[in-house]
Amino acid sequence: MMLRLWMLFLSAIVTASSLTPLQAKEPPNKRAQPNIILIMADDIAYDNIGCYGSTHFKTPCLDELAKTGVKFNFCYSEPVCTASRVKIMTGRDNIRNYTVFGKLDPKEQTFGTMMQEAGYATAIAGKWQLHGNNGALAPDCGFDTFCLWNYPGTERSRYWNPSLLRDGKKVAIDENSYGPKICTDFLIEFIEQKRDKPFFAYYPMLSVHSPFLPTPDSKNRKHKNAADNYRDMVSYMDKCVQRLVDTLDKNGLRNNTIVIFTTDNGTSAGDRVFNSGMRGKKGSEYDGGHRVPMFIRWPVGDLRGGRDVETITAYVDVLPTLIELCGVEAPKNINFDGVSIKPLLDGKQPDAWPDRILVTDSQRVKDPIKWRKSAVMTSTWRLNNGKELYNIKSDPGQKQNVAASHPQVVQRLTDFYDQWWAEIEPSFKNATAIYLGHPDDNPARLTSHDWITTGSTPWNQSQVRRAMNGKGNTGFWNVKVFEPGEYQFRLRRWPEEVDLPIAAPLAPGAPVPGAKAYRTADGLAIKPVKATLQIGDVTVTKPIGTNAKEVTFDLTVKAGKKTLSASFESEDGTVHGAYFVYVTRK
Repeated sequence: MMLRLWMLFLSAIVTASSLTPLQAKEPPNKRAQPNIILIMADDIAYDNIGCYGSTHFKTPCLDELAKTGVKFNFCYSEPVCTASRVKIMTGRDNIRNYTVFGKLDPKEQTFGTMMQEAGYATAIAGKWQLHGNNGALAPDCGFDTFCLWNYPGTERSRYWNPSLLRDGKKVAIDENSYGPKICTDFLIEFIEQKRDKPFFAYYPMLSVHSPFLPTPDSKNRKHKNAADNYRDMVSYMDKCVQRLVDTLDKNGLRNNTIVIFTTDNGTSAGDRVFNSGMRGKKGSEYDGGHRVPMFIRWPVGDLRGGRDVETITAYVDVLPTLIELCGVEAPKNINFDGVSIKPLLDGKQPDAWPDRILVTDSQRVKDPIKWRKSAVMTSTWRLNNGKELYNIKSDPGQKQNVAASHPQVVQRLTDFYDQWWAEIEPSFKNATAIYLGHPDDNPARLTSHDWITTGSTPWNQSQVRRAMNGKGNTGFWNVKVFEPGEYQFRLRRWPEEVDLPIAAPLAPGAPVPGAKAYRTADGLAIKPVKATLQIGDVTVTKPIGTNAKEVTFDLTVKAGKKTLSASFESEDGTVHGAYFVYVTRK
């Protein structure tokens, strides 16, 4: 949001004698710097946790954490996972952080970097899903050590027989290895090794995203009922949190460790059983898409006792709050979109807290669209898509549009959104680029997931296997050539691991119990005769040989930002993008 608006907001807070400066150089009351465990579960939301009203899902550990901490009843993420990950890591609005879905701008500073620079030992385990390369990987983001899935170098499932990278090396696994257990074990090891100094452990969990599979605690490893498996996965997720809590107790770290639990977006499956009467689910601009649980426990900081906070808060508040609680000096060159919510944690009454306005939206398009899937929010009101107004206190299901009877509220929220949009709009042209030729990532692998286009890219195996194409689904990459020189570009229909000709079909992959896996789709054959590569102002073509597995282009390329596209064309003019391109600086 505009710096002027936030200065007014902060001024109001200071006037109310509620906030200490974010630039505090020592934690409150001069106690030792606290440890931090920040847990963000995947695709489980407000409606799937016992302490928020669910009776179907059993979450005894989470319920106890909420009971012994401070619970926020109106906390908001983004409607989808990757946007939320960037938002919580930076304290800045999703649309400000990147203009391509799944890319973290290397110029952004994350909580990992800030904690590392403050002397904390830092670790991350779980799901990365930020598809940048150099400048936006875990070490670049301030993490001393990592164990991650959906990270460059991983290629398979997150659950059974998973593909995980630990500090740059693949984790040794077998068919009985279970990803959530491995990641939890990693963080337990980290905590025990770093128990004598302040540590920051960030756990963006693998669970409980689809596919819905049995867990190690399920009675039947081959059970196929998705609803039963989902419930088991929720229980296992809760167990993983309990193991971390037990590790704190075992090592005498409970009292001075801040434990935060939240989730990345609204539920994708739990709404079939219970959704607290909310409208929407994952991906929605309505509350069911981005209202998430959050509770914080820190006994020595007096964050205990089971207090509830009804005031609206958001992911952008997490980092500014940690800065204040931990006595970390805030960077002077960053304007956070959130504020420290320490006054709310300390029990300040809502009527003494300014009536702030927050914005969330979901873009996932080439050029962000004003008001697209948006929510402008206060503690009472929701303005959705610039047209629909709901009183969330009297109408939590967002069923009755009252815009016509409250024009002054619509105008206030519209004015705020207009100013917010005017400030961020110039940043849309600063598309995040993928490095080519960087010594730490050579060769670089480009995939169709990261195409920039006007529609939806082929982002999963099923879509690639079905040869998804068309103008709205086929696009280009923004790249940044790190050094000038000789480069080789290898265009492929199938990834190197498959090792099939461009024109060959691909047999369906093995099924999994409880869900239809993307890999079970038939890999359709295409019959291209020509390949085209465009990078910057250079365009080259080649015929495709019989049984060729790839088409190779060798070019001299200048350094700098450019667009890159690669395609296969059939005799009848049908065009498919090259779903995989490998780029090597010689």
